[in-house]
Amino acid sequence: MQTYTLQSNTFLGLFVGQNIITLKFVDSTNSYLKDILSKSGPILEGTVILAVEQSAGRGQLGRVWHSESGKNLTFSILLNPSFLPIEQQFDLNKAVSLAINDVLSKHIGTSAKIKWPNDSYVGTRKIGGMLIENNIHGNLIKHAIIGIGLNVNQVSFPSVLKNVTSFNQLLQRDHDLLHLLKEICGAIEARYLQLKAGKFKEIGAEYLSKLYLLNEWSMYRINGKLQSGKICGVNAVGYLEVETENQIKEYGLKEIEFISN
Repeated sequence: MQTYTLQSNTFLGLFVGQNIITLKFVDSTNSYLKDILSKSGPILEGTVILAVEQSAGRGQLGRVWHSESGKNLTFSILLNPSFLPIEQQFDLNKAVSLAINDVLSKHIGTSAKIKWPNDSYVGTRKIGGMLIENNIHGNLIKHAIIGIGLNVNQVSFPSVLKNVTSFNQLLQRDHDLLHLLKEICGAIEARYLQLKAGKFKEIGAEYLSKLYLLNEWSMYRINGKLQSGKICGVNAVGYLEVETENQIKEYGLKEIEFISN
């Protein structure tokens, strides 16, 4: 595995993205960042691990993230949100999801949505995903490793991937990956500072307003049963609130599955 730091790719004025380690090939940027955290001394908050090619990118519930080499953004960011109570871990998820949505909305418009808990959608198609892994010590979140995959210049995808899209497919042109990474780092920093300032209600309200299928009836598989439901909200710990058959219940990630339209 070849690793090198591109000094010219650090972004002035930001602490997120001020230090970028670029890997030509790695299994998972999240795993790489966890490994260097465990074996090295302190790492600068906001450090980005950027992969040109990632062989075993991971998503929620152990799913694999597929990405064509050199075409997309696959990276991880280190944050140290020790100010955030453990019971409010999901607020970090909301803030970073919103940051990615901020960038997507700028380029693509209001069709950019957040599919609970943290996938990035445009219309009914997935353009990005995220996996946050928190390192908790006592009552503190010592480190948060935020893995992000975003489809940018890839135009064809494996047939097993349904309902996916990319910047290129939507806008009919290639995008500069490093420029887009800079925008995302800036957006994440802004939302992280908003979180640090205690703007939890504002972040929660914005997250809800951007939620895919909010207040729309759709099909879900809930605890193995196919049924119609309507997303009504998200509770404080991140469970999805869904109305089914005139009752509202809360569901965790392993209990409910979206069914593609």
